[in-house]
Amino acid sequence: MLMIWRNPANWDALTPAEQEALGGRAGAEHAAIDADLLRSGELVLSAALEDAGTARTVRVRDGVVSTDGPYAEAKEHLVGYYLVECASPDRAAEIAARIPDARWDRVEIREAVDVAGRGF
Repeated sequence: MLMIWRNPANWDALTPAEQEALGGRAGAEHAAIDADLLRSGELVLSAALEDAGTARTVRVRDGVVSTDGPYAEAKEHLVGYYLVECASPDRAAEIAARIPDARWDRVEIREAVDVAGRGF
């Protein structure tokens, strides 16, 4: 899984034109990555997430507590992801390097573990 993290301060420092080119699923670079990964058969799923201000956090401590917003201490927010099935960690890094957010923020790579049917 290629997780796209964004610090709002970094985003705000971009020009409106840069934000338009890079922003969300409508960004041309993201669309090109999707198309290439679909052609190669490596794309399982990609998605952008709504603004962190629309998030709700659930904690269970002596009952369920649900609050608006992401964790208060977070400086960066998960804004989207690509789930890819590729040949190697190096290939995953090649794909992550194409994601425009990697140029001004970061893309984290983690192997997804399928635990369905394992009795967990």
